[in-house]
Amino acid sequence: MAQNKAYQTYQNNAVNTASGGELTLMLYNGCMKFIKQAIKDVNAKNYEAKNTNIQKAQNIIQELMLTLDQKVEISKQILPLYEYIHFQLKEANIKNEIALLEEALGLVTEFRDTWKQVILKTRQQQFAQGAQV
Repeated sequence: MAQNKAYQTYQNNAVNTASGGELTLMLYNGCMKFIKQAIKDVNAKNYEAKNTNIQKAQNIIQELMLTLDQKVEISKQILPLYEYIHFQLKEANIKNEIALLEEALGLVTEFRDTWKQVILKTRQQQFAQGAQV
């Protein structure tokens, strides 16, 4: 019990101290986790759990859509992709189709991997600038 509380405190601290970029990375990772679990749920014919996990993934995609800065040109290109992922998740939930979940998972994974590279490059640039001071 105490171990569980300590882990929960650790998780809360990780979220509370994360940068905006790290929070976005956490959202992508969470979305991937829920989609993977929904795939397992479909295979196990556990449709209630599948529905719950797909809804959690959809909520994350909606949050990502809401946080896009529409003044930035790339956001106008990302939004339709997020909308497509959201649509695929909805269709997968209705049709219980793993292929649709796998397609959504592939797209979210690409976003996550790209975002991870952005964070790494930003850190490298900040470190290089800090070293020059």
